[in-house]
Amino acid sequence: MTSARAIRTVHTVAALRDQVRQWRAAGERVALVPTMGALHAGHVALMDAGRALAQRVIVSIFVNPTQFAPTEDLSRYPRTLEADLATADAAGVDLAFVPDAGQMYPEGFATTIALTGPALGLESDFRPTHFAGVATVVAKLLIQSQPDVALFGEKDYQQLQVVSRLVRDLDLPVDIVGVPTVREADGLALSSRNVFLRPEERAAAPALHRALRAAAAAIAEGGDITTAVDEARACVATAGFQLDYLDARHAMTLARVTSHTDGPIRLLVAARIGATRLIDNLAVPN
Repeated sequence: MTSARAIRTVHTVAALRDQVRQWRAAGERVALVPTMGALHAGHVALMDAGRALAQRVIVSIFVNPTQFAPTEDLSRYPRTLEADLATADAAGVDLAFVPDAGQMYPEGFATTIALTGPALGLESDFRPTHFAGVATVVAKLLIQSQPDVALFGEKDYQQLQVVSRLVRDLDLPVDIVGVPTVREADGLALSSRNVFLRPEERAAAPALHRALRAAAAAIAEGGDITTAVDEARACVATAGFQLDYLDARHAMTLARVTSHTDGPIRLLVAARIGATRLIDNLAVPN
């Protein structure tokens, strides 16, 4: 006989807030892991980090339509709710918040968040509406659940910096914690979109991480940043990718860097292979 699922699932903001209110009354800390579902080991790492920092963990599962442009893959995004709930339950999550679009964006919804700072460039050059959608839904989730801490993966590094800036600028009382990227044995960053890779594309995909590693090592050893980045771009193209960007940026502000003295450096890449767009990033050792 299988045991009953321990995780509780709620679909409304009112039910979410009621549960959080009870935990607060008991003096318990609350962690939030925002997701769009299709959960994998990278998400489980976020849940594990949440459990280490709080007595209670919430996972939100919501495929946010406002962060997809009309030409992007909203309809193709994998939706695996039952498997997601089982994964969250096995990871010790206490509550799954699974709203529908009407709950998050009720009729007449007319508010978005305007961004500059780390939201400018890189992803926004290719997905100009993306971070406004991300920032708006993340702000709503943080206000709705009022967690002590929220966990975000470093794989979406620019998103992590945008959310961190959002929380600082709006004085939201939550700690944003980045969790290191979880990778396959060959270095490919785990992503819900990896399921779309054809076998030959999957075989080529680790070239992204290899290119970043080589560039990071060259820069750390004192090599010219422009040369290292150009060589990495060439490696990615040779592997069969269509490159959107591969660049070296300041790790906190995401401003362009030209010298080791410009501050901590992060390499970021986005590229397409076949019909799938992959992103990755890597810190340059100090």
